Amino acid sequence: MSKNVYNAVVKYAGDEFFIGIPPSGHAQIMDAKGDRNAAATPLELLLVAVAGCTAFDVISILKKKRQDVTVYKVEITGERKEDRPQAFIKFHINHIVHGRDISEKAVADAIKLSDTTYCSVAATVRPTAEITTSYQIIEVSAANA
Repeated sequence: MSKNVYNAVVKYAGDEFFIGIPPSGHAQIMDAKGDRNAAATPLELLLVAVAGCTAFDVISILKKKRQDVTVYKVEITGERKEDRPQAFIKFHINHIVHGRDISEKAVADAIKLSDTTYCSVAATVRPTAEITTSYQIIEVSAANA
């Protein structure tokens, strides 16, 4: 089988719960009733996947650029259409980088590389959803590290 082909299985577990088993074998419980907050819905997992994909890229690039990142997180907002199937039409991704002497250019370049070259999840949703990005750099002093 081609290395570019992925297989996953989703099993019904009763009471509108499903178990997703991706190629890695790490099962993920999904809840079709999002209002009971028992597990993530598939739509929520898509939101996390977009943020996670770019986060993996950006932190890897910043490390290669020898940036002294102490804390890094990504916040994402997704906007959906009003009518069914209520697909996502916009994502806004905000990268928050804490560290010492972080280069603004390094952060901007890392985000751009992820957005335009590396993030497969963003590339998958981009044909039907606009993706915008922003970032914040928060300087951490040696005393606060």
